[in-house]
Amino acid sequence: MSAAEILVPGKAGEGEALVLTAPISFWGGVDPETGRIADVRHPQHGEIISGRVLFLPGTIGSSSASAVLMELVHNGRAPAALVLREPDAILLLGLIVAREMGWETPVAVRLAHGTFDAYRGSIVKVAADGAVGIAA
Repeated sequence: MSAAEILVPGKAGEGEALVLTAPISFWGGVDPETGRIADVRHPQHGEIISGRVLFLPGTIGSSSASAVLMELVHNGRAPAALVLREPDAILLLGLIVAREMGWETPVAVRLAHGTFDAYRGSIVKVAADGAVGIAA
């Protein structure tokens, strides 16, 4: 288990790791109705982020990213947990607002990017206290 910095507290999550190989724009890049990566230029186009532990090497900015993440939470299509290399205040605002609306939100943590590949292809658990590890 690795200790990660909690960026936004939330529900602990467990799921298959989806380690993105390129930054993504949530606005237009992720379908909030299906949780599918919709950006045809993204290397993981067509993958579903819902219920998975999403490892984000970065995001491509849009002030609407927070709204898309909030919609994913509201629609029950959010990732099980978010693991970011660097904090993204705009994206994470979506979790904060969703939580203020009374919706259950996944935990979001910061973990060194160099460690992301160790989780690829595994079932990963992110605890509410920020511990990240491969599920037994």
